[in-house]
Amino acid sequence: MPALHPPVAPAPRRPDWRFLLGHPAHAIALGFGSGLSPVAPGTAGTLWAWLAFLALEPHLSATGWAWLLGIGLAVGWWACTTTARHLGVADPSAIVWDEVIAFWVVLWLVMPAGWWPQCVAFVLFRFFDAAKPGPVAWADLRFKGRRGAPIGWRQGFGILFDDLVAALCTLVVIALWRFL
Repeated sequence: MPALHPPVAPAPRRPDWRFLLGHPAHAIALGFGSGLSPVAPGTAGTLWAWLAFLALEPHLSATGWAWLLGIGLAVGWWACTTTARHLGVADPSAIVWDEVIAFWVVLWLVMPAGWWPQCVAFVLFRFFDAAKPGPVAWADLRFKGRRGAPIGWRQGFGILFDDLVAALCTLVVIALWRFL
C-alpha cells in the first residue's frame, strides 16, 4: 500500500566534493563546485555564471541562449529540488544554480556591454539577491515550506523564483539607468 504522506526530510547535511560528485543533480545545483565555496557561495556561483556566459556567448545565438535558458530552468528546477531533498534543507546556500540561471538571463539581455556595465549588472544582481528588498523578499517567502516539512517541487521552484525576481529588478534598474 503506498504511503499517504511523503517521507520526512533527512537530517540536514553539509555538501562536500563527494556529495557534489554523487549525483548529476548535485553537480548542477551546486554550480559545478562553485556552491562549495566556504565564503559567499552565492557570489561564487554568480562569478562562475559570468565566466561561463563569457565562454559560451560567442558560440550561441539569441535562439540558442533562449533554448539554453529554458532547458536550464527546467533541469535546474529538478536539480535544485533533488539536491535540497538530499541535503535536508529547503534552500541551502550551497545551491547556486538559481544565481547561475538568473544572472545568465541578466547578461543575455544586457549584452553586448563593456566591462563596467557588466560589473554594474553583477553588483546590482548580488545586491537584489542578497539584501532581498521588496519584491525579492516577497518571492523568497512565497514558496518556503514549513520547518521540518518534506521538501518538494514547490520549494525547488522557490529556490529559482526569488533569483529570477532579483534578475528582473536588476534589469529594471539597468533599463532606467540606460534610458534616463
